[in-house]
Amino acid sequence: MSVFVLGDPHLSTGVEKPMDVFGGWEHYTEQIVDHWNRLIAKEDTVVLPGDISWGMSLAEALTDFQLLDGLPGKKILLKGNHDYWWDTVTKMERFFVENGIASIRFLHNNWYAVEGAVLCGTRGWVNDMKDEHNRKIVLREAERLRLSLRSAGETPGERIAFLHYPPIYYGAQCDEIVAVLKEFSVSRCFYGHIHGDMRRFAFEGERDGIRYRLVSADALGFCPLKIL
Repeated sequence: MSVFVLGDPHLSTGVEKPMDVFGGWEHYTEQIVDHWNRLIAKEDTVVLPGDISWGMSLAEALTDFQLLDGLPGKKILLKGNHDYWWDTVTKMERFFVENGIASIRFLHNNWYAVEGAVLCGTRGWVNDMKDEHNRKIVLREAERLRLSLRSAGETPGERIAFLHYPPIYYGAQCDEIVAVLKEFSVSRCFYGHIHGDMRRFAFEGERDGIRYRLVSADALGFCPLKIL
């Protein structure tokens, strides 16, 4: 079994929402499906850290969930800033049961043990502690990340974190998020959110013992990245 990651698929099979404003997104859904079918086996796991569907509700996003459910492997979804369909986990799980979607789970205040690793995460937020609104959200997201990591307890295995927002971007670090990563000895952190020309400002590499990698779909050529 292997673990893959692919951020920001921005699926829109049920709504009209073009992504060509960024350039390089032509036929991206077909590219994702083709790469996925070539690489992923039914016993594999794929983490999708946010911006899953452009649907504004669970009903509008249903065909996107059905597309993912029909692809090989288990899927773990994280909330992104454009996932307006996101609801309580209880409501989302009930909706999936009602619609026969069986291979999708959620990463929200919890964790998963896969292939000897502990997978944790949260959405994150913009690094702006001067704005009171943003400051409150950053602190809340840092606590959600802490809860996700803490809930794994003493479970052995490499700690791998998934975020939607970049913890380091444009030369600035979100200290509150990074402090939690350090607190729980996270070794690798994968994040998305950044597209197009702005990808050049995303930090990739190692800092203070943590390796960071941008995994938005266009940054990966719409091809899931094997991480385990």
